[in-house]
Amino acid sequence: MYARDNVADASDLQQQLPGEREVEASVEMLRMLADGTRLRLMWLLINGEHDVSALVTAVGAARPAVSQHLGKLRLAGLVSVRREGRRVLYRCRDGHVRRLVAETLHAAAHRVTGAPEHD
Repeated sequence: MYARDNVADASDLQQQLPGEREVEASVEMLRMLADGTRLRLMWLLINGEHDVSALVTAVGAARPAVSQHLGKLRLAGLVSVRREGRRVLYRCRDGHVRRLVAETLHAAAHRVTGAPEHD
């Protein structure tokens, strides 16, 4: 048996690829998470709603910077906003985003600590 006998042809592989719009949306989501402050904000937001003041205190960044990051995350569709009187509360948009953020940070923790990987 030759190695090429087990290889799907290029057209079969192309049919397995996600569509261009899905790839573009995924790249944008990952680009938003590729910033340390935004990733920290998302970690906080996957566990509940928070206002800007609480997030500023938690991440130790300037209020204008946190507001800008939250605006970018909102435009990218990763966070949603709810008003409660004068307060604006931010939260992670949905379960897919929560799992993406959590899995990214858990995988990084395994790499940093040397813990065995999961299948």
